[in-house]
Amino acid sequence: MPEVADVFSKYGKEYRRKYQLPNQMMKVMKAIEDCRTAKLGGHIDECDECGHIKISYNSCRNRHCPKCQSLAKERWLTDRKNDLLPVEYFHVVFTIPDTLNPLTLRNQRELYSILFKSVSETLLELGKDPKYLGVDIGFIGVLHTWGQNLMDHPHIHCIVAGGGLSLDSDRWIPARKGFFVPVKVLSRLFRGKFLAYLKGAYVDGRLKFCGSINGLGEKENFGVFLDSLYKREWVVYSKPSFRKPEHVIEYLGRYTHRVAITNNRILDIENGKVTFNYKDYKDYKEQNKHKNKHKKMTLEANEFIRRFMLHVLPPKFVKIRHYGILSNRNRKTKLKCCKELLGVSIEQVKEKKGWQELLLDLTGKDPMVCPCCKVGRLVRKEIFGPARSENIGIKKLVA
Repeated sequence: MPEVADVFSKYGKEYRRKYQLPNQMMKVMKAIEDCRTAKLGGHIDECDECGHIKISYNSCRNRHCPKCQSLAKERWLTDRKNDLLPVEYFHVVFTIPDTLNPLTLRNQRELYSILFKSVSETLLELGKDPKYLGVDIGFIGVLHTWGQNLMDHPHIHCIVAGGGLSLDSDRWIPARKGFFVPVKVLSRLFRGKFLAYLKGAYVDGRLKFCGSINGLGEKENFGVFLDSLYKREWVVYSKPSFRKPEHVIEYLGRYTHRVAITNNRILDIENGKVTFNYKDYKDYKEQNKHKNKHKKMTLEANEFIRRFMLHVLPPKFVKIRHYGILSNRNRKTKLKCCKELLGVSIEQVKEKKGWQELLLDLTGKDPMVCPCCKVGRLVRKEIFGPARSENIGIKKLVA
């Protein structure tokens, strides 16, 4: 099956020659191209029963690589299980208007930070409002920057506990069943906070205006732009709540370690074009609810690469964040208090599982069992470094 790495290997060199890419994007492209190839080195295992030789190449571990997220996701979800409470959870999605996209692309770190700050303050503030809950809530926010067609679509998924710790830390106060906070209230406060921080970033000179938005840097034009954003309704979507904590973990796994496109969505790479599956939610909702929303899209290889690169995050930018009672500074105090109030046993932190155990949990197959005889165990015989000319053909030589 074709992969993102195949697109980069086949058309990446020409794309890099044609367009000048930032260093971060160059690193991502190279990492994905080299992932699980001899270029990153690897190791040789031998079966202690039949002598079968198995060669495995190292992963790039880049967070944008489609092949490196499964184990990272499992490791993260295992850690999060200890934070779960036996309460209702809500999934709330905050999206910025598409007219902000050109500005966001040129100011990713600044605008994504404003997005996180606006979302977190909105939820925490309304959680403490006695009109709704009057408590300290806890939630996880996950940044996504793409839509199904790979175009820019910045939004944050939040998984929010249905209730919270009373402000005097004496009680757990649940939210009303199936109800968190009205989406219109969330939307208006979110819009106000985001635009206030955006205006502050402009006044402080922290925004860049180049290319097609060069004129937006003028004070009068930026003022008109802000006014147009205030007049729009901002989209905040609250999905049905989760009744059981285990469903939260299963659901979180769909969002936390996603990349712009998974390899299983790519159908074909030929004649300078890439074809992939996507879901047309707009067509599905507006035209025919019974019509299949899965469609195929074909793009020129350069356009596919361009769209993928839109979603390379700034270096060290944190895309998964914890707030309120789930934040790092509150996990050992307020979260512990919540567990005690709800009668949840506080488990001792277990040793982190190795990749073999995680892979066994994920696939049900022990990676150390010989794939040839199904009886023996694979024993490490040799570790080799990044490929030199003699290592490129190591697989053929050993076989």
